Amino acid sequence: MNSYPDSNWLMLVLIIGAGWLVYLLAPVITPFAVSAGLAYLGDPLVDRLEQASVWRWKVNRTLAVGVVFVLILALLGGVLLIIVPLLLEQVRLLIERLPQWIEWFSGTATPWLAAKLGVDISGSDSAQFSSMLQAYWKEISKAAFSVIDFLSRGGIAVASWLVNLILIPVVTFYLLRDWDLLKQGIQDLLPRSIEGDCTSVVGEVDAVLGAFIRGQLMVMLALGAIYSLGLTLVGLEIAVLIGMGAGLLSIVPYLGSIIGVLVALAAAIFQYQDVLHLFLVLLVFSVGQIVEGMYLTPKLVGDRIGLHPVMVIFAVLAGGQLFGFLGILLALPAAAALNVLVRHLHDRYRQSDLYNSPTDTNGTPPG
Repeated sequence: MNSYPDSNWLMLVLIIGAGWLVYLLAPVITPFAVSAGLAYLGDPLVDRLEQASVWRWKVNRTLAVGVVFVLILALLGGVLLIIVPLLLEQVRLLIERLPQWIEWFSGTATPWLAAKLGVDISGSDSAQFSSMLQAYWKEISKAAFSVIDFLSRGGIAVASWLVNLILIPVVTFYLLRDWDLLKQGIQDLLPRSIEGDCTSVVGEVDAVLGAFIRGQLMVMLALGAIYSLGLTLVGLEIAVLIGMGAGLLSIVPYLGSIIGVLVALAAAIFQYQDVLHLFLVLLVFSVGQIVEGMYLTPKLVGDRIGLHPVMVIFAVLAGGQLFGFLGILLALPAAAALNVLVRHLHDRYRQSDLYNSPTDTNGTPPG
């Protein structure tokens, strides 16, 4: 008689224990989570290649996995060998330029704004503000360079990166090859009484998560490329850093474009101090928003996302706070699953007796 409540408590204890274990093993689990994410992104392409044929010879799973695996390695290699060094160089340039920006802001921009707004700012206050910002920035830049040097020369860090560089591709290959078998094995372990409901919920989670991650990732990369290329043609010194940053922040609608416009305008004012380059910066971001709204989002993402921007922000911040980098990786899958579960619970609540209980003429439940 009491076996069903006892099984619920046992399930709750297992979930809490699994969460605590993930928290303790987060540094070890992280490369496996990265591999699982890469396998999840690559599995649909593997399935499509399996359905193809070369002349009359059908492509098998191993060959399809090999092709997709090479594509993933080429993409990651391009990012590591081309984009990352370029971004690091632009970060170094930003660290060198920012004290001059601070001095220009406090010595030129602030007095100009004060004159236009009719606010009295004494020269001593402006100089004190400038010296304070520069002192803080010197400390920040020293810390940033120390971190970069540690990551590039630290023996433990290098060893960890080498292990991950070897481990992640190997685990990704095996997960890609056995992805369908793993899914079937998990499905076979489910109790038959809930197998249908779980399969339905997981299917909805996969639709939401796939549309969001695969589509939004391509939108982010495309916007980052558009902004970076456009700002480079405008002539900004840190064009790639601003453009890629705006593209990555576009995971939240309009956030990337707003922050990117503000930072790019500030950089253009400091570098050129004319109206033409301000107009060109606005033109670049306008073109990016038009391309995103008319082509990228409708074609790559569609209307199946169902994840509210506030949920995305909270999930990423909460995951990072609880589990570090692993939590950031797991934030969106967890948010997608929670979104689907809440929707199912809401539907059941709307169909329950609690929601549909009759009321008497005074508006209160009978009895």
